[in-house]
Amino acid sequence: MDTPGSDAKFAGSIPELYDTHLVPLIFEPHALDLARRAEALAPGRVLETAAGTGVVTRALARTLSPQVELVATDLNPPMLARAAAVGTARPVTWQPADAMQLPFEAARFDLVVCQFGVMFFPDKAAAFAEARRVLRPGGALLFNAWDRIEENEFADVITAALAVLYPDDPPRFMARTPHGYFDRELIARDLAAAGFETAPLIETVTARSRGPSAQAVALAYCQGTPLRNEIEARSADGLASATSACAQALEARFGSGAVDGRIQARVVLARN
Repeated sequence: MDTPGSDAKFAGSIPELYDTHLVPLIFEPHALDLARRAEALAPGRVLETAAGTGVVTRALARTLSPQVELVATDLNPPMLARAAAVGTARPVTWQPADAMQLPFEAARFDLVVCQFGVMFFPDKAAAFAEARRVLRPGGALLFNAWDRIEENEFADVITAALAVLYPDDPPRFMARTPHGYFDRELIARDLAAAGFETAPLIETVTARSRGPSAQAVALAYCQGTPLRNEIEARSADGLASATSACAQALEARFGSGAVDGRIQARVVLARN
């Protein structure tokens, strides 16, 4: 049986596959959106939590003024090491840190940004409270979270294909965690519990995910995310066959050659 504790394990070859395949597939469009929104807030000091392999960090470094201080953190050192190795257009402070216990003094930052990381926080309200603690009065928390899995076509097809392959114990990582925190009322309640007194602005943003082939998309999801851990837990040598089964399901749905599917997310702005 899968446990949420394994959902945040980005280790081994996952960081490189994640950055090479999954980032351009689904994260890049939303990273550009967050960077544009961050620029509009005109911050002086920015903290990014759950930075992963740095797709938003790179977008922020390109978009924000060179005078803006930018600190990027992540709980997983292998992901942050990958981000630092790829680098940014200007200096960034890279620092391993747990979003649940940020190692920064109160009221240090104007903006806290988090792309597709809040779903992994074991206690969302506590993590939001930490973000609020390090925000100055008038600062803002800006984050996004994937919408329900049915609104994200590649993830939905892959999850269904794995349920056919493992009918007695289907891997549910994608539905449980990346696509498990989309309810507007729940998000608003968690932010209120964290001390944000003003109702958050929550938008739904839809984009297109384009991959060179069904095989490339299957590789990105099955081997570049913690879904890989669930597949390998069911069959030590089943990763290749599971990836192939998902590729076949994607090709049946989206055709051969380049593939194109809908991706959808919630974008949330909460002011301190």
